[in-house]
Amino acid sequence: MPSALPDGEPVPHDGSLPPHTLTRGADGARPLGVYIHVPYCATRCGYCDFNTYTATELRGADGAVAASQENYAHSLIEEIRLARRVLGEDPRRVGTVFVGGGTPTLLPAADLARMLAAVREEFGLAEDAEITTEANPDSVDPGYLAELREAGFNRISFGMQSAREHVLRVLERTHTPGRPEECVAEARKAGFAHVNLDLIYGTPGETDEDWRASLDAALAAGPDHISAYALIVEEGTRLARRVRRGEVPMTDDDVHADRYLIAEERLTAAGMEWYEVSNWAVAGDPAARCRHNELYWTGADWWGAGPGAHSHVGGVRWWNVKHPAGYARALAEGRSPGAGRELLGDEDRRVERILLELRLRRGCPLSLLAPEGARAAARARADGLLEPGPYEAGRAVLTLRGRLLADAVVRDLVD
Repeated sequence: MPSALPDGEPVPHDGSLPPHTLTRGADGARPLGVYIHVPYCATRCGYCDFNTYTATELRGADGAVAASQENYAHSLIEEIRLARRVLGEDPRRVGTVFVGGGTPTLLPAADLARMLAAVREEFGLAEDAEITTEANPDSVDPGYLAELREAGFNRISFGMQSAREHVLRVLERTHTPGRPEECVAEARKAGFAHVNLDLIYGTPGETDEDWRASLDAALAAGPDHISAYALIVEEGTRLARRVRRGEVPMTDDDVHADRYLIAEERLTAAGMEWYEVSNWAVAGDPAARCRHNELYWTGADWWGAGPGAHSHVGGVRWWNVKHPAGYARALAEGRSPGAGRELLGDEDRRVERILLELRLRRGCPLSLLAPEGARAAARARADGLLEPGPYEAGRAVLTLRGRLLADAVVRDLVD
């Protein structure tokens, strides 16, 4: 089942924020985004521990459905209206909207359009707003994509994961090899300017050649963005149980490192460049990057709507109740669906900036580091983990080898 939410102080019933936090966006300069979580999936993939639910999981012991997909857009729109009330006179238009899941495209395209329309009506959208939805390749067709484009979506992210059928079987993905590539073509024909393909490497049973084939297939499809993530076997998932029983082998860190190097080589040769450790976009085209994710990595403001969604505004982070039924009930009763929150202090924000910004190609300022962290940065520079030029200019930027050891470098620098 999905991982537990963190502890935190209670969220007021009306969702109100401390007054001083609202002034941080008053000048309109700080970006504001909206994340919309759609918690439904047709089936649960064996490796997934996200806050998602299948129809079976939402059915109670008496057979009644605890939370209906048909009514989901109504509840979500109520939270968007709540967001407007909480943020009050905040003058900012929304610059990015990202619909994730789950499988957002299990809902009718008209429902996604209604939710986007609510954001537009309550906040307004920036003229160049980036509007993204995730999609499973087997949950869309040309007509559905055309409806999304007509509603204002201009970026789409398809979960490809692999081009090899036996790898998809281990991951319990339901689409067939070749379908994601068809989706890219259909999205382009529908008018989507930006298309991402998500890939996963290190699946048990995957070979280097399988991974090269997946990268080549993704590149041949012509997206302007590719994300490549190492498979993490999360406790509580079916895949973790299979590994524990010895049914499939665990992939080790050395294999993950080799696959990352293959990705960097293939993607760079094809004209893409990394801008975050796990993300590549067409070189020289900033518009190809995912601006919404850049909000997260740079600590900007976003409102996360939906069960289990996290938000951050003005140094306050909060998270919603996880279950769709509890989420819908709170909004129907006129209450915030927030489950808990925390006010980030200066030290929290400093540490988070290092954790997140170091993953970016531009790196993080050395001025953020405490004395022990600064000494660790000097050692990392001497060990070839940080780029020398940016280091001399006052920034910590990971080398390729540093990217392979990013988690360890970050741990040292936050001390």
